[in-house]
Amino acid sequence: MSPRAVALIPIVIVIAVLVGGTLVARRRGYNVGGAVIVRCSKGHLFTTIWVPGMSFKAIRLGWARFQRCPVGDHWALVTPVKDSDLTDEERRTAAQHRDAQIP
Repeated sequence: MSPRAVALIPIVIVIAVLVGGTLVARRRGYNVGGAVIVRCSKGHLFTTIWVPGMSFKAIRLGWARFQRCPVGDHWALVTPVKDSDLTDEERRTAAQHRDAQIP
């Protein structure tokens, strides 16, 4: 195997893990990728951009992220919420509260 092919192996593994994790999350009912409704550790719901494997305004901690909650104006762990677990009122509330957009 060439040195270049060996150097690509870690990149391929990372991509496979990200794709696999996204597929598993979607099969479990989470809407990951794009605008996602999340719940902070204090229970607030808001919408944020959630791109699997990347974060520009949060610190990734496995499935959760540490970021600013625009509802309570505090820093907290946030996790995606299954769409099926939300009421229509909760969806409306989350849509009204969006975190800061990336310039």
